[in-house]
Amino acid sequence: MKKLVFVAAIASIIMATSCTRTAQRAEADDNFNYHVDRFADIEVLRYKVPEFENLTLNQKILVYYLQEAALWGRDILWDQKNKDNLSLRQLLEGVYTHYEGDRESAEYKAFEKYLKQVWFGNGIHHHYSTDKFTPEFSREFLEKQIASLPEGVVPANTEELLEVIFNPAVAAKGVNQAEGADLIATSANNYYEEGLTQAEVEAYYAKVKKPNDLTPISYGLNSRMRKIDGKLVEDVYRVGGLYGEAIEHIVAYLDSAAVYAENASQKQIIESLIDYYRSGDLATFDKYSIEWAEDTASQVDFINGFIESYGDPLGMRGAWESIVNFKNITASERTEVLSSNAQWFEDNSPVDAIFKKEKVKGVSAKVITAAILAGDAYPATPIGINLPNANWIRAAHGSKSVTIENITQAYDAASHGDGFNEEFVVDAATSELLDKYLFITDNLHTDLHECLGHGSGKLLPGVDPDALKAHGSTIEEARADLFALYYLADAKLIEIGLLDNPDAYKAEYYKYILNGLMTQLMRIEPGKDIEEAHMRNRKLIAEWCYEHGKADNVIELVKRDGKTYVQINDYEALRRLFGELLAEIQRIRSTGDYAAAQALVEGYAIKVDPELHREVLDRYSKLNIAPYRGFVNPVYTAVRDEKGIITDVKVDYSEGYVEQMLRYGKQYNGLK
Repeated sequence: MKKLVFVAAIASIIMATSCTRTAQRAEADDNFNYHVDRFADIEVLRYKVPEFENLTLNQKILVYYLQEAALWGRDILWDQKNKDNLSLRQLLEGVYTHYEGDRESAEYKAFEKYLKQVWFGNGIHHHYSTDKFTPEFSREFLEKQIASLPEGVVPANTEELLEVIFNPAVAAKGVNQAEGADLIATSANNYYEEGLTQAEVEAYYAKVKKPNDLTPISYGLNSRMRKIDGKLVEDVYRVGGLYGEAIEHIVAYLDSAAVYAENASQKQIIESLIDYYRSGDLATFDKYSIEWAEDTASQVDFINGFIESYGDPLGMRGAWESIVNFKNITASERTEVLSSNAQWFEDNSPVDAIFKKEKVKGVSAKVITAAILAGDAYPATPIGINLPNANWIRAAHGSKSVTIENITQAYDAASHGDGFNEEFVVDAATSELLDKYLFITDNLHTDLHECLGHGSGKLLPGVDPDALKAHGSTIEEARADLFALYYLADAKLIEIGLLDNPDAYKAEYYKYILNGLMTQLMRIEPGKDIEEAHMRNRKLIAEWCYEHGKADNVIELVKRDGKTYVQINDYEALRRLFGELLAEIQRIRSTGDYAAAQALVEGYAIKVDPELHREVLDRYSKLNIAPYRGFVNPVYTAVRDEKGIITDVKVDYSEGYVEQMLRYGKQYNGLK
């Protein structure tokens, strides 16, 4: 199963709010331009890094070297997503930078849009749907531009690349999750050599996995699979191995960062990560993960490596990613209160007692400020993180949970006053509720999801963590969401001072059901099913509660002036439904009940009502809201004295989207 504890960022904040806290932040940032670019279904924003200037010099230098290590992994991710991505990027950027024709022509504008989409997707597939981008310019246009390029700019496999771009049947789907299909053979990622089948891969791991292993390594996490002389082998990502050239750069900057570590524990963590990159040994990765999870003293922190497995249809192989961050000390009081009460939440969960943890270990939680986003966390990024992924490490050593508040702040500031509430919210009273409480309850939902939801429950002895296969990520995200939703309405949150009104939770309940039943459909093309795990998770929960609450009219779809609105008639009953579904999904997860997982996902999470879909798309089109958002990064510059010693690190926010992408392609070209 996909051990996914990363929340997909943009999806969880799909509606704009005008709550007082949001308005105050927007007013305070009037001089900061969050908006960078807009194209296709995407808006690119920038984010601030508040309080960076108040870090110590050593902390600033530590962030500087860690962000350099982060940026050097970019090309690894591009290659993981598809074998032709890097050559295709070289070709497209060559055409863009050497173009001498009319930059206002329709063909050129279509080419520019396509290039921006490819940059945002880290390759030829959409970052969320994983459908291949469709060019709106002609093959003849591109061939003409290629013919005029100087020597050395054109890749050797240009004819193959033209087929990839223009033939819709070639590499059509980055990650295929269609039930009944061979998920390996029909996915265009580069985790598996062409020609391998799902049956072969599953048989391979069935043989190599140790039965009843209480501390299993993360099989396949850092390797590409191919066949030699009829046998499957794994090419490991490491120094001297696959992606070794880029990893050497990462290691060099990690080595520099270790000099400025805040304490001995952090220095050891960095050194263990370096050891892992040099050896490729997954047992060493577990050692690093344990040390990282147990370090709660450092203010500066980071993730760096092959971590999340969304890009592998079998949920095993990790995409390269990195986020460098530091603790928001004031805001972290909220998450620290939650983590200190973790055992209470576990004990009072509505799930069967046999699936609960007797002792919740080491749930450390904080609110962070992101300093750099990289790899699979860029340009689209999560708003929350809960790691490590390995269940046995989480059970024995704990986990870290974070909410990235400067990212949520950027979303809010950029979304203020976009007309969403007026178009989709059922009435003025509900809209007022959202205005007052959605910002805080949305953040609390993320806190609960990451801080406690993913860390709750346990697998029964002998259950394979990958037992739910392709449905594992959907079930895991649903489990964490349901945990958060259930407890948002609990009086405990008022008791511990995180909410001040017993009705505040209703804002998040309404937003969540509206999103799951209707508004997230803005991201789906007409006639297509829902495939992405987080979208499936939200639809599963919303549709299941709608169906199971019909007898009591808990959730109602009402028509007014030809428009459909979600109306929640009984919030307390909805909470009970969340609890019932949480109990069942925890049972499925704990026992590895694949058949039950399959039934839930196929029954509630995939199919789209075409009439409702058309309505949602039409209503959204009038608002001009981008379905997806992502970010450009700040630029960090080390200030050095005449001896080359760093005396300060400066942050600049002025770099544009195109400028950043072109610079990254030249400066961090790690796989030449």
